[in-house]
Amino acid sequence: MIVEVILLFLGTIFAFWLSAICGGGASLILIPILNLLLPASVVPFSLTIGTFTSSVSRIAVFKKHINWKIFFWFVPFSIPAVLIGAYLIKYINPNYLQLIVAFFLIANVPQLFKKVKNDETDEKASPKYILAIIGFLAGFVSGITGAIGLLFNRFYLKFGLKKEEIVATRAANEVFLHLIKLVIYISLGLYSNLALWLGLAIAVATIISSYTVKYILPYLSEHLFRKIGYSAMVIAGITLLIGTSDKIIQQDKLGITIAKSESIISWRSTDLVIEFAFDDGLEIERPIHPEELPNHLKTKYDSLKNYYDVIHLEKVFTFRNEPSYEFYCYKDNQLTKFKS
Repeated sequence: MIVEVILLFLGTIFAFWLSAICGGGASLILIPILNLLLPASVVPFSLTIGTFTSSVSRIAVFKKHINWKIFFWFVPFSIPAVLIGAYLIKYINPNYLQLIVAFFLIANVPQLFKKVKNDETDEKASPKYILAIIGFLAGFVSGITGAIGLLFNRFYLKFGLKKEEIVATRAANEVFLHLIKLVIYISLGLYSNLALWLGLAIAVATIISSYTVKYILPYLSEHLFRKIGYSAMVIAGITLLIGTSDKIIQQDKLGITIAKSESIISWRSTDLVIEFAFDDGLEIERPIHPEELPNHLKTKYDSLKNYYDVIHLEKVFTFRNEPSYEFYCYKDNQLTKFKS
């Protein structure tokens, strides 16, 4: 574990250097690493300790660059949203939201191929009320995943902020969110001793990163800053997609089996069968419980269950036809199939 903490510490310094250069993204880079060390439910706590410290240190370093107009539109709407998101973490699997975030980040690929003149003319300031919507969404996503960074970096660029302004304004907008999240995570018991120590390691690394990155930013042009930012969004999205997909496959036993004319997609305890036959066309079959049968078939099921040892039920969907039902009835290991 000591080796993992050291690697996390060094990786955090590099990630938050990259975060400052790109206008965000360290959190999304660290999520796949923390997923390997912690349960998904406590990853946001560990990550938030580090991002809160990072925001405080960046405010100290770049405070003169904060855009207060954006701050006063963003924060009031983000606070109630982060309360909702942090509360829902007990009921929502963060991995699925991380998967959505990954696709959203990867969607920035076209921005990588824009020419310089497009960067200069296309980035028009959006209406102020858009900031309220962004603030709410940022708070909600941050409450569940513990990270927002690059996800909303594109909107800061749309408002025409320069690189130092993006770093400073983001830090000011998010510091309150991170503090509120820490209080909520602790009150809900969504933390552990290991998560605390990993969070403290990230926190120390972010301070080192914040106070050294100010010597790097002046050497970057605005155009290069934007390109690096969009590149980081795409790379973080791909990394998050791979790491989160693997975790979902393991936790929910997601799998695909292809045999002859049918394919079986399994998720948790459910199998979805996709079958193709030249005479019947494409069929999708889903296992169901007896309670899901129509009333006229429940009577049939009740009569059959008194005779057969085991009965499996499937609902069959076919194109342009009403759903049908199949009864797989076993007695003395012999199968009898009925279709209604």
